[in-house]
Amino acid sequence: MTDAPRKPWHGVLVAASLPFQADLSVDYGAYADNVSWLAEQGCDGVVPSGSLGEYQTLTTAERDRVVETAVAAAPAGFTVMPGVGAYGGLESRRHTQFAKDAGCHAVMALPPNAYRTDERAILEHYELIASVGLPVTAYNNPIDTKTDLTPPILARLSAEGFIVGVKEFSGDVRRCYEIAELAPDLDLMIGTDDTVLEVALAGAVGWVAGYPQVFPKACVRLYQASLAGDLATAVPLYRQLHPVLRWDSKTEFIQAIKLGQDMIGRVGGRCRPPRQALTVEQERIVRDATQALIDAGID
Repeated sequence: MTDAPRKPWHGVLVAASLPFQADLSVDYGAYADNVSWLAEQGCDGVVPSGSLGEYQTLTTAERDRVVETAVAAAPAGFTVMPGVGAYGGLESRRHTQFAKDAGCHAVMALPPNAYRTDERAILEHYELIASVGLPVTAYNNPIDTKTDLTPPILARLSAEGFIVGVKEFSGDVRRCYEIAELAPDLDLMIGTDDTVLEVALAGAVGWVAGYPQVFPKACVRLYQASLAGDLATAVPLYRQLHPVLRWDSKTEFIQAIKLGQDMIGRVGGRCRPPRQALTVEQERIVRDATQALIDAGID
């Protein structure tokens, strides 16, 4: 066991959802309360303005205030690693500079997501972001974006010094081993809640997570047991949680997680357009799975 300080992008970092008022303006007070609560529950940090934070629907001023709110609510040692996803590198660099000036510890950066970029465009994009001077973790999400950060591209980004880690959301656990071979200095972070055990065993050192904002203590236990290779603890807990964890990889993941927050007495609420409410059947499935865990004493 190492006594080295935890790097800011290590541990359980919650991709925090964003509460809205009845008029769909941002509820910054409820967001700050959720951030503080996650720290109290044993999580290691938050990722504002990620996909779960509905960053695509926010104005620049709203994104800035969300970051400021998270920093103000975070206790000492609690990471704030904003998402800086944008259509272009200049915009992402601007969000990164704001994060640095606000006192954030690192940023999480999607590739350009306006079109299917080539390797030259990807390299320039991350070079622009890295030029600000904050540690940059890449976010590979080929499901929702048009660019796939393949292991060879990640290795090039790492070799150039543009990124320190990657949130791997492809769902293909086999990639984790290739990433380790091609980019041994790159930190692997779990990107999909329903592959926690598999990616942890493949060498992950962090989890950018969704469902810890519904069941934080259980998710932290699962993460720690998985990293330790404690399968006697991890496997039964993973099986128990999987009916909700798999929603993190579905299109309606934000709505599902916000419903879970509402059910445990936190503030989740509705989403901004264009995201729609869950269908009656979807809501029934999420409610049933969530309530079963609540009734079982999962927290």
